[in-house]
Amino acid sequence: MQAPSGNESVARPPSARVSELGLVLPTPPTPLGNYVESSDTGNLLFLSGILPIADGQLAISGRLGDNLSVKKGQEAARIASLKVLAAAKQHLGSLDRLKKLVKLTVLMATTGPFFEHAPVADGASNLFVQIFGPKAGHVRLVYGVQSLPIGAPLIVDVIFEIEPARESTPKQQTVT
Repeated sequence: MQAPSGNESVARPPSARVSELGLVLPTPPTPLGNYVESSDTGNLLFLSGILPIADGQLAISGRLGDNLSVKKGQEAARIASLKVLAAAKQHLGSLDRLKKLVKLTVLMATTGPFFEHAPVADGASNLFVQIFGPKAGHVRLVYGVQSLPIGAPLIVDVIFEIEPARESTPKQQTVT
């Protein structure tokens, strides 16, 4: 039996979990500048910071501790996390190449006295735990900042462990 080190991979394919949970992935994000949304190397997939955008605009805006509640922050984190999955699927061709979430970072636009960062980030963590299972685990960093692009309340940034791409085997030619 493996110790709860957070190094166990998902037991069910992510696409199956997404379907079982009745989740619908949004359209993948598009860059707001001169960069790409996703990049992989070896067995890691890095995604650019993803905003809670739906239908081409911010789904939720505001500043935590000012005009945005923890509950709305959790909702924004979940929306951005679904967008993360859409970006991963677009990059990899299938969610089933995702083995596990390795690291989650959530940056939040907050007021100085705001201290409920962890519950807001749980909006993202809870979704990933539903998909990858509680034994897969992930490390997490959360923090507040003064401002974020286009007035977003938060950004979700992730690193996934991925299965290597399957290469097609060349057909052998018969020599006559």
